[in-house]
Amino acid sequence: MKTSWLVGGLVACGLIAGAASAEPQVGQPAPDFTSVDVDGAPQALSAYRGRYVVLEWFNPECPFVKKHYGSGNMQQLQQELTKTPGVAWLSFNSSAPGKQGHLSPEQAKAWKAQQGASMTAMLLDPDGAIGRLYGAKTTPHMFIIDPEGVLVYAGAIDDTPSADQADVKTATNYVRQALGEAVAGKPISASKTPSYGCSVKY
Repeated sequence: MKTSWLVGGLVACGLIAGAASAEPQVGQPAPDFTSVDVDGAPQALSAYRGRYVVLEWFNPECPFVKKHYGSGNMQQLQQELTKTPGVAWLSFNSSAPGKQGHLSPEQAKAWKAQQGASMTAMLLDPDGAIGRLYGAKTTPHMFIIDPEGVLVYAGAIDDTPSADQADVKTATNYVRQALGEAVAGKPISASKTPSYGCSVKY
C-alpha cells in the first residue's frame, strides 16, 4: 500500500517535517560564511552580494533527495534559475564523516556529474558549521537570499512532502515561485514553509 510504504520511508530516513529553523529569520540579514567548494575554489556568501542566491542542502542517499534528482526536478530548477540574470545556486552536504550521505570532494564531483547537476558551486560541510548557522534541518532544505543579503525564503522545495517522483508534476514549487516573485519585485506569497525530508546527518 502506498501510504504504508511512504510512512516506512519517512521513518527509515529520519523525516523531519514542520521543523523550520529558528535562525536566521526571513526578512533579516543572512549569515555570511566562508568555505571552499569541491573544486578547491574559495566561496563566501558576501562574494555574491548583488545577486540572488539559492542555498540547497542535500544528501545523495536520502529518498527525498533521490525523488527530486531522480525525476530531474532539481537539475531542471538549477538550470532554469541559474540562467536567470543575477542568480547563483550553492548546494551543501553537511553529512558528518561516518554518517549517511557523507562525501569526499572526489565522490561529490562524481555524483554531481552522474546526476547532471548544474549548481553554481557544491560545498561540503562535514563539521556542520554552515548547516547549523542556517538551521538546516532536512534534505532538501532551501533558502533564498536577495541581492542585499537578506533572507527572503526558507523552507521546503515544494508543497508535497512525499518521496514519490510522480508527485513532482502536481506540486507547487515554492523556490521557483518565491524567486520569480522576488525578481519581479512582488511580495513573496510564501516566504517561510515547513521543510520536509531526511534529517541532516550532523
